[in-house]
Amino acid sequence: MRVKIELDENYTEGEVIIRCAGLDAQVQAIQKAVAEITAGRQKFVFYKGETEYYLPLDDILFFETDGGVINAHTIDNVYQVRYKLYELEEILPGHFMRISKSAILNINRIYSITRNVSSCVVQFQNTHKQVFVSRYYFKPLRLKLEEKRVKR
Repeated sequence: MRVKIELDENYTEGEVIIRCAGLDAQVQAIQKAVAEITAGRQKFVFYKGETEYYLPLDDILFFETDGGVINAHTIDNVYQVRYKLYELEEILPGHFMRISKSAILNINRIYSITRNVSSCVVQFQNTHKQVFVSRYYFKPLRLKLEEKRVKR
């Protein structure tokens, strides 16, 4: 596979084009890597009352449902989003993962995981906020964290 970079001062935003005969595993890996790099800079629209906020996804600790509303938690704020959890699962980058029927977690922001017989709690640095991981999602979370650790 060749890599070609074209510089053009007229471009205001970079563009990545992949030309290939088919969508094989290597092309999919490249697509995923590019998406991961750009996702941290991706901004979502969050709401608090009538005000719209444009925050980078990296600021989000976790999303959770609360009475039919989806809340996005940062270190010191809670915002609403106008998506369902299943929609967020599809559009969020790979460092977000479902951890229960009612929550999606940013694995890059995990500070600690406490596990006992009946529950698993994820805590975040510099905040009192925490989120529970269901037993069904605990093993996939551990695998994803191990995969992330190995890649470094």
